[in-house]
Amino acid sequence: MSIVKEVTDQTFATEVVNNPKPVLVDYWADWCAPCKQLSPIIDEIAAQLGDKMAFVKMDTNSNTQIPTEQGILSLPTLQVWQGGQVVKSFQGAKSKGALLKALDEFI
Repeated sequence: MSIVKEVTDQTFATEVVNNPKPVLVDYWADWCAPCKQLSPIIDEIAAQLGDKMAFVKMDTNSNTQIPTEQGILSLPTLQVWQGGQVVKSFQGAKSKGALLKALDEFI
């Protein structure tokens, strides 16, 4: 079973950019209701697909550098990174089925 890791501005390059696996990055904040709805769904998917993909979350309240560099303007925002770059990005809460379908091409 995989655990969704917390990443920071300092650990982002190691955990995301340089990761050999595709990585789903969840940008969230504690005041964001859709973020709270999405979090358990991402946990479930991480448990299901953790051997094929990495799953990380970034608190945009305490980490502002990477979200600013990435142009994150709305929450939740999800990005899929592969080979050191963003290959897919989407905003807003998603159902488990919609997320699995969106991640299908990376697993």
